[in-house]
Amino acid sequence: MEKIAVNAGEAFKCLKAFSDQHRDWLFGHFSFDLKNEIESLSSKHPDHVGFPDLSFFVPEIVVELNDEKIIINSCQQDHALILEDILRSSIEFTPSAKPTKILERFSKDEYLQTVETLRKHILLGDCYEINFCQEFYAEEAGLDPLFLYQSLSDASPMPFGAFYKSGNRYLLCASPERYLKKEGRTLRSEPIKGTEPRDLLNAELDIKHREKLFQSSKDRSENIMVVDLVRNDLSKICEEGTVKVDELYGIYSFPQVHQMISSVSGQIAAGIHWVDAIEATFPMGSMTGAPKKKVLELIERYEKTKRGLFSGAVGYLNPDGDFDFNVVIRSILYNRDNRYLSYQVGSGITFYSDAEKEYEECLLKASAIRNVLGKHQSF
Repeated sequence: MEKIAVNAGEAFKCLKAFSDQHRDWLFGHFSFDLKNEIESLSSKHPDHVGFPDLSFFVPEIVVELNDEKIIINSCQQDHALILEDILRSSIEFTPSAKPTKILERFSKDEYLQTVETLRKHILLGDCYEINFCQEFYAEEAGLDPLFLYQSLSDASPMPFGAFYKSGNRYLLCASPERYLKKEGRTLRSEPIKGTEPRDLLNAELDIKHREKLFQSSKDRSENIMVVDLVRNDLSKICEEGTVKVDELYGIYSFPQVHQMISSVSGQIAAGIHWVDAIEATFPMGSMTGAPKKKVLELIERYEKTKRGLFSGAVGYLNPDGDFDFNVVIRSILYNRDNRYLSYQVGSGITFYSDAEKEYEECLLKASAIRNVLGKHQSF
């Protein structure tokens, strides 16, 4: 299997050469610390999971599913045998009694104090909005990644979920967010800003939560700032006058939360390589803030661990040159070699943020992960 795995420095240049050499399906990821290549920044925090900053491979088998049919792409194996193996496969796991102990990088008081400090930066005019994240982790965690992903997917089915493996590093992703999609000449980004809890036991209250999110001036303010940032990023690589907001303040409901999602699109300019489109728009605005370079500096200053693959992107390029990448959020990252488990959550901080509510929002976003880990036992 042909593959590439590199860290920030000349990662995008290497990927461009790899992509031009293999005009085929490519699957892979972009980690958050590619910011250091794009904006000439640096990162000194530890990364205990250790995904490379960029990695892509040419798959031996691609299985495409839609409502009507299954398409199997493979020049090496019999397609009927591949389908038979898929249908015959099953996931089995027998847990033991020892639970996974989850620790936190920030105490609640530390988190609240940091949010207040970030609000002071906003008051001083250093930035308008910043996505601030905290890590929860476990050491000596013995896990069955595939079984755990199946449990997470059952508890929180999402349109941009992924089970992804690089060596003995695993991503178990239940993401609701699209980073960037190319279809023909159209580029589309669908940033999320704005979260309210679901109430599945009371339909009337659930509707009220949904309406509260739609009317929230704070969430609208966060959302519009990210939309403007995405519009600016797309304008670097799209034909003049083609960047537009297709949907603003859309409210979408998922098993645990209602989310405010907007959609921005544009027509990619002639001669723009697909890798250039990623480099011009990465890291995604919903996971940084505005202005982007300044908030990236503040993220490095106030967060305690590298984000790594969290708030990066996983996805694919097809042989026609179209691609689709998610935003890696609502995800568990696991290193099987050192038995380190990590999940990070964050929220958009503005001057009007209430630190206590931001902390509660982080816990809400991680609720599916916490519930699944609570049921999943170590072995």
